[in-house]
Amino acid sequence: MATARWNGEIIARSDDTRIVEGNHYFPIESVFPQYLRPSETTTVCPWKGTANYYTLEVDGKQNPDAAWFYAEPKPEAAQIKDRVAFWRGVEVTD
Repeated sequence: MATARWNGEIIARSDDTRIVEGNHYFPIESVFPQYLRPSETTTVCPWKGTANYYTLEVDGKQNPDAAWFYAEPKPEAAQIKDRVAFWRGVEVTD
């Protein structure tokens, strides 16, 4: 089972992640929503599409744009629709 942790808390846990470019993409329902804050940040990947971000907040500490997702991925990246990945110090183990 893959687990994402930041600031001492489990942010997500699932035995159904998809690994793309070395990142575990967790099903959105496996991510604990109390730690997610919407972000205005977007980036564009040529083959996946436009990524949207969440800031993580745990015990009053924030990790800006540490989670991302593709709301409408391009067809080549359909396997990551409705999934969230992490970076910026979030530890993902499996």
